[in-house]
Amino acid sequence: MPTKVAPDPTRRSDSSRRAILTAALALVSEIGYPNVTMVAIAKAAGVGKQTIYRWWPTKGELLFDAFLSLAGDGGAASLPDTGDLATDLKAVLDATVDELNDPGLDQAMRAMHTEVVHDQDLAADYATRLDGPMRALKKARLAAAQEAGQIADDVDLDVAVDLIWGPILTRWLHRTEPLTSDYAHRVVDTALRGLTPRA
Repeated sequence: MPTKVAPDPTRRSDSSRRAILTAALALVSEIGYPNVTMVAIAKAAGVGKQTIYRWWPTKGELLFDAFLSLAGDGGAASLPDTGDLATDLKAVLDATVDELNDPGLDQAMRAMHTEVVHDQDLAADYATRLDGPMRALKKARLAAAQEAGQIADDVDLDVAVDLIWGPILTRWLHRTEPLTSDYAHRVVDTALRGLTPRA
């Protein structure tokens, strides 16, 4: 007689969690964030509403975790370092532009940023789990360039991060002009002219 194997609650929970996160992103894209409810997410994910509330008290927190799952839960270890700072930064910003322009993610990303603005607890979580680690990666790449003499010794690297990445997010958020790879490259070229050592 075969031995019965007890179900693994961890596996079941992980499967449900992924289904919920996937359903949340899909629904926001399909019907818009204001129209998405926890009940609708639960139905689309095939779970009970109480399961969602047990893990995420608010829609904003759920959406944030969905984005973290897309990013590999912070799995990136470093930015590219080929020795050519401009080329590396342009490659990173090209990927950022592609992500921000993805029609399947646009509404969800805008909704998440809106929630961060209005929810102090979520903003703190965002700073700790996503913005902080990503900023550290960006600073580390610029610090390597500084050590290589590609950025002036007296440059404030926190400000340098804002100079390079800030314009991309601002143009996307405000929809002032199209967000293109050409614009991202011009941002890099302009920023580096101010950051590189003067002869």
